Amino acid sequence: MQSKSFAWGRWVFALIAVVGLGWAFMSMLVDQMPKGAAQKVSEYQKWEKESVELLESLALQDGGRIKPFSTYAGFQMLQLHGARSMKIEGKGGEILKIKPTEWLMDTLFRPDFARDLPTFRVDNSHVLEAIGVQAKGRRDRYSYSEIQKGEKKLFELAIGYNALDKKKREPVQQQILDLAQNFRTYESLLYYFRFAQTKIELKHADKVTETDLSALLSFFPVIIQEINKAQKEGRQEEINEKFTPLFQELELRANSSKHGLFLFPPKDVAEIQWLSSGNVIMQVATREAKDPETMLNDLKSLETVVRAAATSETDFRKEFSYLKEKLNQRADARGELKKVGMEVSYFKKDYFLKALVWFLVGSISALSMWALGAGLFSKVLSWVTLGSTIIGLILCTVAIVIRCLIMGRPPVANLYDTVIFIGATGVFFALLIEWMNRQRFALGIAPILGLGLLILARRYEVGDAGDHLDPLVAVLNSNFWLATHVITITLGYSGGLLAALLSCAYVLMRGLNLDGQNKELRRSLTKAVYGCICLTVFLSLVGTVLGGIWANYSWGRFWGWDPKENGALMIVLWTLAILHARLGGIIKEWGLHLASIFTACVVAFSWWHVNFLGVGLHNYGFTAGKDTIWNFYGVMLVFILFGVGVILVEQSSKKKVAKA
Repeated sequence: MQSKSFAWGRWVFALIAVVGLGWAFMSMLVDQMPKGAAQKVSEYQKWEKESVELLESLALQDGGRIKPFSTYAGFQMLQLHGARSMKIEGKGGEILKIKPTEWLMDTLFRPDFARDLPTFRVDNSHVLEAIGVQAKGRRDRYSYSEIQKGEKKLFELAIGYNALDKKKREPVQQQILDLAQNFRTYESLLYYFRFAQTKIELKHADKVTETDLSALLSFFPVIIQEINKAQKEGRQEEINEKFTPLFQELELRANSSKHGLFLFPPKDVAEIQWLSSGNVIMQVATREAKDPETMLNDLKSLETVVRAAATSETDFRKEFSYLKEKLNQRADARGELKKVGMEVSYFKKDYFLKALVWFLVGSISALSMWALGAGLFSKVLSWVTLGSTIIGLILCTVAIVIRCLIMGRPPVANLYDTVIFIGATGVFFALLIEWMNRQRFALGIAPILGLGLLILARRYEVGDAGDHLDPLVAVLNSNFWLATHVITITLGYSGGLLAALLSCAYVLMRGLNLDGQNKELRRSLTKAVYGCICLTVFLSLVGTVLGGIWANYSWGRFWGWDPKENGALMIVLWTLAILHARLGGIIKEWGLHLASIFTACVVAFSWWHVNFLGVGLHNYGFTAGKDTIWNFYGVMLVFILFGVGVILVEQSSKKKVAKA
């Protein structure tokens, strides 16, 4: 009878775990997939592979650093579209998949197509109803042309909602503000090359001629001389009538390309800020340019490239290669081109997605291993689990190392970094425990931990849509403290979460009789949890002290009762309480595990939840993911209540046996 219960419990546990992992994995996919059919963009043609590859490695300045065009395109698309790819129905009904570089190339060089691409993700149909646009469904993607129908109402509402206190805004009001901002962002890209796509009209008596902007700028010194001469001769009205429309057109074109792409590295190495096309136009026009000849040549090349894109991709690649070579030479002379190729390769290979797949394989294998119990096939599955988990860990490690090389700083500096770092180190700690006790429970937990945190990382990346390789603010930009305080405290998070996950396994093991009442296995698992709690208290204490020293150095005080500081202190105090209670005999084996599960809630609050409070010097401004954190607390509470239930059942069984 015991063996039947044993097998039944294993299958129940495996089924519950599969459902949980499936829900998490599908929620990640659904969160990024559009609803409904692919949007039709008639006559659309994909860019040739050679053209895309040429653009991918173009260097530009954004977010305080030099990055490739492909990275900029990826995060712009993620911000507006909510994913790094989109599907459309092209010519002849063919379903086409557009990647970020192609999408931005369409936006810049083929705006007629780009207006009809499903660029904007709208999660609430009430937003569209509010601006007078017909909704396709509760959540879907919409094109610029579709949103433009309600543009006037959109910005009227946005102006009003922007005046409200941020905390008092309703979700729909905030979403309208976000859509208005995204619309303006995309518009600045859509019209960025307007100055090169159309020529400027010049009126001479009854005759109208057209000229390039660069050609007009080359004659600007002569125009300025004529204006000065006319002013001296008292012909101000004549000059105003003749040149005011021209200056207005020039200013309009410069402003439309003033933001977004900062493509032009200055020749002067002392100048840090790169220039946009609009900056170049205005500097030449106002005679502020230190090297006007170089700037005019850049504009001429850019005009040629933009016009070639509308006629022939072969000509486009030829002209763009020439422009790119010029810009790269200047950037290389400034020492700013070294990491661009590495970053292109990093995002192309998508190490974390590959690691996620391997962790998924390892998780399925681990659950099958647990469900089958002992036997040859189970042993084979344990090796599959180990191999898959190690491959996933190696991929995570390689990705983290490459990120460090690109950023030029230690691996943990922002919330996204912490997720992937905790995932990798948590898997490593779990494999280390498995190597020490060879009981296979830590082996089974390792890929599940890695999978869960990588899913969280991808969901966070979509929600935040920020480039997490960008430089830090000055007060945080210290490699010494990032390598000591931040890494130490983050390793403490890893230890605490792993301890809680091991305790969750213990609760399920006892409750579903997965261990067949193997007391040796229970003791081994308890020792592992105790060791993780010891590791957590040590790392958290050292990390908290180092954080105080850094705070004293940066802010002039060691401790300020900041929410993040309080959270770190809570981890230290709670884990110390667990250890003292265990050593003093106040809590036994069950008490240790239930307290360990609650440790996950304390760690999650310090690591993640403090960012929702909106106060303190450690507030990172991140507000997405509130539902996820509350769901996490709920799951931990379920485990605790389940554990309490198991204790009551076991005690009841013992009393019945004693009476018998």
